[in-house]
Amino acid sequence: MSVPFPFDISPSRPIPRQLDQLVWSWLRAVPFVGLHLAAVILPFFVAPTWSAVGWGVLFYLLRMFGITAGYHRYFSHRSYKTSRPFQFLLAWLGCAAMQKGPLWWAGHHRQHHKHSDREEDPHSPVFRTIWWAHVGWILSGRYRHAPPLRDFERYPELRWLDRYGSWLPGLSLAAGCYLLAGWSGVVYSFIVGTVLLYHATFLINSVCHLLGSRRYETPDQSRNCWWAALLTMGEGWHNNHHHYPSAARQGFYWWEIDVSYYLLLGLSRIGLVWDLREPTLKALTARHTLLSQQKPPVTLEDQPRHIPVSTINAEQAHHYLG
Repeated sequence: MSVPFPFDISPSRPIPRQLDQLVWSWLRAVPFVGLHLAAVILPFFVAPTWSAVGWGVLFYLLRMFGITAGYHRYFSHRSYKTSRPFQFLLAWLGCAAMQKGPLWWAGHHRQHHKHSDREEDPHSPVFRTIWWAHVGWILSGRYRHAPPLRDFERYPELRWLDRYGSWLPGLSLAAGCYLLAGWSGVVYSFIVGTVLLYHATFLINSVCHLLGSRRYETPDQSRNCWWAALLTMGEGWHNNHHHYPSAARQGFYWWEIDVSYYLLLGLSRIGLVWDLREPTLKALTARHTLLSQQKPPVTLEDQPRHIPVSTINAEQAHHYLG
C-alpha cells in the first residue's frame, strides 16, 4: 500500500477544496518540520547542561501528563471529574506539548474510537499506513477542523485556548526554558523535549495498533505495548483502553505500569480530581478468546480490586499497587 498524499484529486472533490488542503498542509508542516530540523541541527552548536537536561525531563513528564491525563482521559473520555480552574490547567499543559488545542485533540480522538481501524478513523495504520497514522494525518488538511465537542465547547476559556491560544503555552514554556537554563534550555528542555513528546504520543496511534499483545477481543486491532506505556506514562496499554475506554486507568493489573493513573490517584487524595472511573469486574474478566484457551481461568483473587477511589485507605492502596 502506498503512502497516501494529504489530498486526493478526483471529480467528486472540488479543486478549490483540494488547494485549501494543500496550502494548510504546507503551513502546518513548516513549524513541525522546523522543530525537527532544529532538534537535529542545534545540538551541534549548543552544548547540553545538566540543568537543561533536568528541566527537560521534568517538562516532558508534565506535558505528557497534560496529554495523557488531560487531553485523553479527561477531555476525550471524561474518566474523572475536576474543577473548572484545574480543567483549564490541564488544557494549558496539553497545549504546552504543541499538539494543538484540547477541543481539536479530543474531538478527533472520539472520532477514532467511534470508527477505530475503519475508513472514518483519522489515523488507522491498519486501514491506511503506519506513516499516515504516525504523522501524515496531522499534517493533512483533511483534519483542520475537529468534530464538535459540545460538552466542553460551552467553556469560553477552552474555546479561546483551542482556537487562538494553543501556541501560547508552548511559546511561554520556551521563554521559561531560556530563563532557567539559557539557550541550552531552549534547545534541550524545549525543542528536543517537544519532538520526543510528539513521537512518543504518535506511537500510540501507529505502533499500538500493529505491535503487542491483545488481551481483549475488540473490534479493532488495538494492542498492549509495554515499552510504549513506559514512554507515555501508561498510554501503551492500548488494548485495555479500547476494551474499556472510560476508565481512568489503562494499566489494569499491578504489573502494567500506568504513571498517569498513579498521579491522578494522588491528586484525588488532595481533592483536585474526583470520581475516577474504574473498569468493572465484568470488563476485567472478559478475556480474549485465544488467551482463555491458552491459559487457565483467572480467579477473582488475581483480578485488580474494583474499589471506589474515595474509599481506598492506605493499606488497600498498598495492596492495590503491589
